[in-house]
Amino acid sequence: MVTRETNILTFGIVKEITGSPVVSVTITSQITAGELMQQLISLYPELSKLRSIAIAINGVYANTDAIISPGDELAIIPPVSGG
Repeated sequence: MVTRETNILTFGIVKEITGSPVVSVTITSQITAGELMQQLISLYPELSKLRSIAIAINGVYANTDAIISPGDELAIIPPVSGG
């Protein structure tokens, strides 16, 4: 089993919920973006109240099936309003 600590950049309301601009999670195996989001929601239940959250992998928005690889840069992008 491979275990690695992964840092995730947070922004906006996600940063407020987590209390930090960077959160660390331990990933014990290959994981998808959707599985990572579920792990984050279990750590920070308030995230489940947000309408939409996106995960970016290496600066590109990822779908829930995207595989996270060791060394990927991860970010949680909160809902964005525009006008």
